[in-house]
Amino acid sequence: MTLRSWLIITLLGAIWGSSFLFNAILIREIGPLWVSAGRVGIGALGSWVFVFALKKQVPFNMRLYVQVFFLGTLSYAVPFALFPLSQNYLASGVAAIINAMLPITTVIVSHFWLGGEKTSWNKSLGVAAGFAGVLILASPILASGGTSELWAIAACLLATVCYAVALNWTRSFNHVEPTVLAALALTGASLSAIPMAFLVHGIPQLVSIEGWASIIAIGLFATALAFQIMYRMLPRIGATNFSVTTFIAPVSAIILGTIILNEKLLPAHYMGMGGIFVGLLLIDGRLWRRWKTVKNPSSWDYKP
Repeated sequence: MTLRSWLIITLLGAIWGSSFLFNAILIREIGPLWVSAGRVGIGALGSWVFVFALKKQVPFNMRLYVQVFFLGTLSYAVPFALFPLSQNYLASGVAAIINAMLPITTVIVSHFWLGGEKTSWNKSLGVAAGFAGVLILASPILASGGTSELWAIAACLLATVCYAVALNWTRSFNHVEPTVLAALALTGASLSAIPMAFLVHGIPQLVSIEGWASIIAIGLFATALAFQIMYRMLPRIGATNFSVTTFIAPVSAIILGTIILNEKLLPAHYMGMGGIFVGLLLIDGRLWRRWKTVKNPSSWDYKP
């Protein structure tokens, strides 16, 4: 990748890491369903600005609209509510660390998905290392008998499963222009998230400047803008290179949580993150391929 691509990927990972900080601020004032509804609602509005500014053609297809309604609900509305819900009991850095399980849960879902990619031995080891990391991360909670925290970890894992299913499902929408697809999916998420938030939490009451700044930032920057960057970077650099954001987001979340929220992580949390990162490296496979190249010099390209 070029230096410019690395800088964009680093920025994107940092933006997504900041969303855990915004969640932690917002759940002090509004319920987790309103965090999700506000994020997808503002994200949808921002995405439609991109659609019209770039003069993208929007297909008129009721079947497509129904499909993206469910896609948006699964890929955005549900996980965007599960993470703030879990952050009532977990530090933002811990939630971000569990979010790094996404490539690992994607491997599992893809293996069983019709037409999906089957798991190789190194990916299986990566899955095992990832779940070992989650167990290490949960070990202080298991030792203290904190039931609420365990449910919070389970909610974070469920969110990554939702993302993984949505990623596999999104392949069937490759005929839809990505900018339009993001706008339609976020609109579908809004149509399900907003009524549910009203039903469960009633009318939201954001009273602080920090709350308003957080909902606008998480909607416009961490959702609308970040997804537009993602859809443009993926075809250029590939999914493997793009997955580097998974390593950056937890680091960003931990730094912001420590500086702004005064959160403290235990050694087990960092050890758990290490286990998950080992799993990600095994799934990525680049280190294994480089090691094989070093062990087998005859495979090097020879240019006289």
